[in-house]
Amino acid sequence: MTAIQPVAEFGKTITAEVSKAIVGKNAVIQKVLAAFLADGHVLLEDLPGLGKTLLANSLATVLGASFKRIQFTPDLLPGDITGGYVFDRNENAFVLRQGPVFANIVLADEINRAAPKTQSALLEAMQEKQVTLETETYPLPKPFLVIATQNPVEYEGTFPLPEAQLDRFLIKLSVGYPTLDDEVAILHGRVNRQQDTFTLEQCSSVTDFTALQALVESVHIDPDLERYIVELVTATRADRRTVVGASPRGSLALLKLARAHAALNGRDYVVPDDIKHYAVDALAHRIVLEPDFWMRKNAAQAVVEDAIQSVAVPVLNN
Repeated sequence: MTAIQPVAEFGKTITAEVSKAIVGKNAVIQKVLAAFLADGHVLLEDLPGLGKTLLANSLATVLGASFKRIQFTPDLLPGDITGGYVFDRNENAFVLRQGPVFANIVLADEINRAAPKTQSALLEAMQEKQVTLETETYPLPKPFLVIATQNPVEYEGTFPLPEAQLDRFLIKLSVGYPTLDDEVAILHGRVNRQQDTFTLEQCSSVTDFTALQALVESVHIDPDLERYIVELVTATRADRRTVVGASPRGSLALLKLARAHAALNGRDYVVPDDIKHYAVDALAHRIVLEPDFWMRKNAAQAVVEDAIQSVAVPVLNN
């Protein structure tokens, strides 16, 4: 048994438990787990009713982490997220009332429905893992992970996320519709439960999870693969379809996700397929397209896929 094996066992256990609620979406669950192990935030963009909120809640339950949900609306204010100082008559002083951002896993539901000023309240929290109120800075719990959701169809009354905020999400995923058999299984499970809610078992703890995050940091990556990641990212910048390619933060995201994927597969070293597996999910949302390509479906994804095809894969020595 290798030193990294506990991460692989953890991934199998968590995926098996969460799949009781999210049927047929093991690949999505594992990608979210990889992002969490890489200490990164997740953006879920998909249609309503596909289990985005349920996925976030289920993962928090199974991981034994504190969970808060914020419903983003046009009238939501930054203080509704971060909290603030209120006057306590008993203490005869202003005391801090922490907002919902002070949790291990925060669900920012329909994040693009809030005004930019409110969206920006998450920027410091996501990048620095802290909140500044007045002149005081407060650290957020460890781990601190954000799952944000948005609807790709309804644009009326929404405020698109700026590139600076999109760049702070380690990965962008789509849950997608279940297959016919999986949807039948969802209905069958509902009939057997005789209720809408799920009963999931806690399979981990915050302490265990942070220890596994530290193990992921020990995964080896060959210098040639580091260069391969940078060449992929550079290719997105040189593509004629892009105004702005993926940033260096995109290179770091791909590095972290590749190491997490290797660990979840029981390896203490990265192979090229680990990088390819996450290239689209880690890079496509960081690309700004030329206006001529704005309305073309999956154009940013095509830029990354073409980069994967064009960049030579290094041959590693055993």
